[in-house]
Amino acid sequence: MEDFSIYLKPTEFFDFNKKLVSRKAFEITKDLKSDKEKAITLFYWVRDDIKYNAFSYYPKVKANLKASVTMRRKYGFCMSKSTLLSTLARAIGIPARIHMVDIINHKISQKLVELMGTKAFHCHAYSELYLNGKWVKAAPIFDKKTCIKGGFFPMVEFDGENDALFAPYDTEGNLFVEYIGDWGTYADVPIKKIDQIFTEKYPKWYSNPSQRPIKHMKKEPLSLNK
Repeated sequence: MEDFSIYLKPTEFFDFNKKLVSRKAFEITKDLKSDKEKAITLFYWVRDDIKYNAFSYYPKVKANLKASVTMRRKYGFCMSKSTLLSTLARAIGIPARIHMVDIINHKISQKLVELMGTKAFHCHAYSELYLNGKWVKAAPIFDKKTCIKGGFFPMVEFDGENDALFAPYDTEGNLFVEYIGDWGTYADVPIKKIDQIFTEKYPKWYSNPSQRPIKHMKKEPLSLNK
């Protein structure tokens, strides 16, 4: 039998032991009764209230991946937004974890492809929430504004019962997102593994101090499709 206790504890990155995180989780769900309703509400809060910023995914700065930091900044990327959703779920007693995969987003800008040196997003992540006796996948990644600017439709919608991941094709029938690799599930952000993968897969960008996107973040978050 699976040990769910590890999916209910605070961790270094799932830090709902921080009051601002736990308070927000209960504030968002205070008038709701079922775990399903709570999970849906948390999903849409993270999806749309936390803005997407691809360039903030820089694992050498560990704070970028902490739920409390993402909540305070009000923007994040796939791993940080999924970590935040799973952290909020744990705070109200819903077992939660993250699932790390590799994807290709066929609608990203050439600017981002040139920065990374590839079209592949390695260590992309989504949440998994344990609801009604099963793990349900949920990707609260692109907020509405980002979807409109980038043409990232259909948007990911979550009903608390079925997996909510990126669609393989957009609303016009063009290729949208391909899932090309699977690193499995984790009870906390596997920071060392991510660092190793980024070092191998993004040699031009990740190991070059002059290319660190973190330097831009004090000015304004950069988006996926600029």
